[in-house]
Amino acid sequence: MPITWTIDHDLRSLTATCQGDVTLLDLEEYLDAVVVAGSMPYRKLFDGTHGDFRLTDDEMMLLGARIRAYHTAGPMGPLAIVMVSDRTHGLARLFGALAAADRPIRIFREVRAAQRWLDSTPS
Repeated sequence: MPITWTIDHDLRSLTATCQGDVTLLDLEEYLDAVVVAGSMPYRKLFDGTHGDFRLTDDEMMLLGARIRAYHTAGPMGPLAIVMVSDRTHGLARLFGALAAADRPIRIFREVRAAQRWLDSTPS
């Protein structure tokens, strides 16, 4: 499984970790699981440092549209995305712009910096 995640309902947080090739289908399955678990308002750390994202422009648009559709389901918690390469960092910035969520979102190159920011951000 290219995306694994853990949810801590007591801390209202979710941590997702990517490994290897990550497709649009993988991201959609992850998002569906987040919604089903009732963790949309939680703080989320999305660690893509070991993932290889090969999404087309059309797939990025579909992903952004899916996130925008979740806005009607209720509040969305802060999201920290961690990407290390210039290409994946650019994809994360594009995702943030396309998703246009009404929530704090930041992109990082280090997991520790992302976690510090999340810890200081209310959910």
